[in-house]
Parts: sequence; C-alpha cells; structure tokens
Amino acid sequence: MSLSTRQQIRTLVRSRRQSINQEQQVIHANNLMTRVGELSVLSTTRKVALYLATDGELDTLPTIQWFWQQGIETYLPVIHPFSKGQLLFLRYAQDTPLVLNQYKILEPKLNQQAICPVSELDIIFTPLVAFDDSGQRLGMGGGYYDRTLAPWENTDLGPTAIGLAHDCQQVDTLPSESWDIPLTTIVTPNKIWHWNK
Repeated sequence: MSLSTRQQIRTLVRSRRQSINQEQQVIHANNLMTRVGELSVLSTTRKVALYLATDGELDTLPTIQWFWQQGIETYLPVIHPFSKGQLLFLRYAQDTPLVLNQYKILEPKLNQQAICPVSELDIIFTPLVAFDDSGQRLGMGGGYYDRTLAPWENTDLGPTAIGLAHDCQQVDTLPSESWDIPLTTIVTPNKIWHWNK
C-alpha cells in the first residue's frame, strides 16, 4: 500500500484520539495504569521507558507515577543530539528538568549521567498512532522506535516493546513496510492484546 494510505490512516486516527475530551482522557489514563499493572512481565521488571503524551495520546503520567511507587526506574526518550533519527533514554524522576524538543514534545534535559543503554531497559512502552488485529504498529513516521527496536527483533535479548494506545486507535488492517517492527503486546484502557510472533 502507498505511503499516502499510511498518511490517511494517521490523519483519521489522530483526529479520533484528539476528539477525546479531557474528562475521558483522565478516565482512560487511570484505566491504562490499571491495565499496565496487570502485565505479568512486571514481576521481573526493574527499568522501563515510557513517553510523555502529546497530540491526544493516552496520558502516561498516572502510569509513570505508579512505576515510581513500585520502585521501578523510569526513563523517557530524548532525541539523540548527534545521531540522526536515534533515541536516547534518560532517567525520569519528579525533579527532572524538562525541555521542549524539535517536535514540541517534553523530554528530559540532556544529562549524560542519566542515560540508560537500551540493552539495560526491560520494557520500552512505545507510542503509536494506530494498530491492527495482528499487532502491526503505525507510528508518526519518523521511524525512531523502529530503529531503536530493530537490533532486538527476533531475539530474547534486550527490551520488550509494548505499545500503548486508546481503544479507538485500533483499525482492521495496517499497511506494513519492511522496517516496521510489529508488537507482541499492546495495552489499551480496556484490554491487553497479546500476539505470538
């Protein structure tokens, strides 16, 4: 399928999630925290990466705060200042200073002492624009997460990738490209989706 089709899906699903009102966003964010807490993989988890919501995305702050309460180290993505298209993951705590990146998304201020190598993360919770019944993920188009996850695909090493999305971001089928990394788990406010890859 053409890139224009992918862009049409992005436009459609982004408008869906942007139309969720503030009251519903709060309910969805709290439900997400509950669903994430039900993940069996958390029993051995020490370090997780999340992201701060933008553009109508599911608010991750209640989940981040829950991880803090559990004593699980939490990291946020930072656009790499030198390696184009790459992400770094920096420790995120209540007193971490945040700055706006080139996409107007809040990220931790660059601090080399706070960087966690991707290989040491247990879970990377990934944002997505849309997902389908087979676990295919459609991102914003920058490829940051696909590049981050590619070295760990088809191995038992490295982090587990888990997608987070509103229920309304599900579509029947997504057009996939060779570089797309499908997910084995996606969590929405109402359901945990699992696929065997």
